[in-house]
Amino acid sequence: MADLTVLTPAYNRRKGLQKLFESLLAQTNKNFEWLIVDDGSTDDTSLFVQQWVSCKEFSVRYYKKENGGKHTALNYSLDKISTPLVFIVDSDDYLTSDAVDVIYEKYSLYKSEKDLCGLSFLRTKPDGSGYLSPPLPCDDVKSTYCECRVNGGLEGDMAEVWFTEKLREFPFPEFEGEKFLGEDTVWVKISGKYKMRFFNKAIYVSEYLGDGLTRNRRRHNIQSPRGCVARAEAFLSSDVDFKHKVKSMLQYFIYGRFAGESFAWLLRNSQSKALAVICAAPAAVIYTTWKKQYEKG
Repeated sequence: MADLTVLTPAYNRRKGLQKLFESLLAQTNKNFEWLIVDDGSTDDTSLFVQQWVSCKEFSVRYYKKENGGKHTALNYSLDKISTPLVFIVDSDDYLTSDAVDVIYEKYSLYKSEKDLCGLSFLRTKPDGSGYLSPPLPCDDVKSTYCECRVNGGLEGDMAEVWFTEKLREFPFPEFEGEKFLGEDTVWVKISGKYKMRFFNKAIYVSEYLGDGLTRNRRRHNIQSPRGCVARAEAFLSSDVDFKHKVKSMLQYFIYGRFAGESFAWLLRNSQSKALAVICAAPAAVIYTTWKKQYEKG
């Protein structure tokens, strides 16, 4: 029985899914299942995926839900996963041929560590020119997400394989009418309770598409302001360093204003009054600037 589910939320990504499927077929270890959660695609994703459901190399399951954003697709999927490990792989990315083997190797070494919530690996660029996040100073580091990634300055995406039961403890917050939420909202919450193992091994290949979330992040944020406030609050209540606390407090005010709250209300309900007082004025300037830019389109 497989210990790993490769989970792919998808929205109008039929073409990208083909490359991911081919990379799964190329795995040296096919003891896994592939769970595709279609977040209300309007293209022919469902028809395209049906040809893979009967795949004999590994199990493929497909579900379609109403469009609500990637984070809602992740929440939707968690009660459909029975394996102890879940690997979130985006529909426009793909894996190295040894990815599953590497995951199982590390899992066999550390699965008994009760304070672990997952294993983290590197992502590489398609042309092999480098990693999306810098390698760690040394391999096989045991630390929290906040301490290693945020405070350690390791910006950029990594490839996290989560212990399913630990991830279930921290569902993604959902807000009516909002379809975007930074995944690190949950990663920093998990960091308050569990650690991870970080490895300098690339198992994931990322191609950022021009129509993807990365390019349009600020616009997505403004259109989902309550989720951004929740993310800011998660960072403010975590053990991130002061620089990130300041950035999060600024975002708390900025997106709080986009959510329709007054500065007075936001100040009154802030987690750290002293830091809130320091950040309120610069946040007001940034909010005004971004609002004008957003309204211009």
